[in-house]
Amino acid sequence: MACINILIAEDQTMLLDALATILELEDNFHVVARCANGKQALTYLMAQGSERVDVVLTDIEMPDLTGLELAQTIFDSKLASKTIILTTFARSGYLRRAMDAGVKGYLLKDSPSDELIKAIQKVYDGGTAIAPELMVESWMEKDPLSDKERAALRLAKEGLSTEQISEKLFLSPGTVRNYLSSAASKLNAKNRVEAARIAHQNGWL
Repeated sequence: MACINILIAEDQTMLLDALATILELEDNFHVVARCANGKQALTYLMAQGSERVDVVLTDIEMPDLTGLELAQTIFDSKLASKTIILTTFARSGYLRRAMDAGVKGYLLKDSPSDELIKAIQKVYDGGTAIAPELMVESWMEKDPLSDKERAALRLAKEGLSTEQISEKLFLSPGTVRNYLSSAASKLNAKNRVEAARIAHQNGWL
């Protein structure tokens, strides 16, 4: 049986160590890297060569680079590694974005460990592994936000002003206001704060 090299990206140290311990108990699993965020994971993949990592197992919400952003970069860069999301968030918007980013597996953290082990093997063999309770719900409601609206709203959620957002996104303040206004309108929100809350609850940020 072929050895499967796994990189884990998880910002909770105890969970990171626990996952690594569980996976290393499998005869054909080898955890080659433990990363505290998506940026560390991407740096490792770029430095070591993604062909040395068969499966990237990542959380979603992490500092510096989220799991979805990591998955999107792996997909866009045509790296060899296959991505599995392991998260507490059973949000349809997250799963839709994950699938669009080429993610091959999406599991919840409260899943039994044997399901995770089976999922890693299945994804390595070329299949997909999605938590069944998410499959139907995931296609019920489409993400209404554009990439620019999402980026502006994400920064607004962090408390940045219009001027600060414009500097981050290299856009004029007026353009940022337009994106935030458009996002609020699409989400039937009274303001940017409410729009950010609604988008986050649906997994669109």
